[in-house]
Amino acid sequence: MERDVERIETHRKFYAELVTGNAGVPRGDGRLVAAFATVPREDFVGAGPWKIFTAVGYIETPTDDAAFLYQDVVVAIAPERKINNGQPILHALSLAALGVKEGEKAVHIGSGTGYYTAILARLVGPSGSVVGYELERDLAARATLNLADETHARVEARSGAEGELPKCDAIYVSAGATAPMNAWLNALRVGGRLLFPLTPSEGPSGTPGAGGMLLVTRSAEEKFGARFLCPAAFVGCAGARDDETAAKLSEAFRKGNWREVKSLRRGTEPDETCWVAGQGWWLSTKEE
Repeated sequence: MERDVERIETHRKFYAELVTGNAGVPRGDGRLVAAFATVPREDFVGAGPWKIFTAVGYIETPTDDAAFLYQDVVVAIAPERKINNGQPILHALSLAALGVKEGEKAVHIGSGTGYYTAILARLVGPSGSVVGYELERDLAARATLNLADETHARVEARSGAEGELPKCDAIYVSAGATAPMNAWLNALRVGGRLLFPLTPSEGPSGTPGAGGMLLVTRSAEEKFGARFLCPAAFVGCAGARDDETAAKLSEAFRKGNWREVKSLRRGTEPDETCWVAGQGWWLSTKEE
């Protein structure tokens, strides 16, 4: 048994170095590597064998050997609802860009069963805090149990797109939205960062729409820098989508110039630098 524990720990350590390295995380950034290396993914995805998401549907691991989880794979946690434990390399890239520091207050929207919430908890450390939000009550209950040892992290069984959020330094959203919700922007302290998948209409058969991970930084009370990190497709975030804006986003992403976005504006009329406009907000190709 002890040898098997050591074997899985070896797999986990290699996996942490692999996904962070492929995400371009500098080797000197040991905190993120350590977070991936010390959170046991098998504790968050249920009993094996596991269903692994592929381009042609789910395939099942041959056995319940946890080594299968320590690859850059998407693991189902509620396949009938198309809810998965997301791709590690995308989350490693995202968390590196979010730049979560020890002692900060973080919010995680779309916690699922709590795996990436736990990684956030390792990044903020005991002097910080993490509040997760998960609308699916059974998943929120599982996340609460899974995070029992992370005394500075908790999960609420409600939408993170509606109602007030606590003032915080970082917000990480793990579900696709068609807008940077006012609840998210209002919760950010000056210097705070919001990272979320800005995604257009869903594809055929309800497949997630392909958009991009948008990083928003609040530099002053009403000044927000914004830039896309990479393409991304996520299941939709309940309460954070509308069809009209989704259609506009589909057209904007088709143009292929999403990397030109430099700032987020709200409460003003769009000008000639507008990349896309939603209800009360717009993205500009001009610096804030």
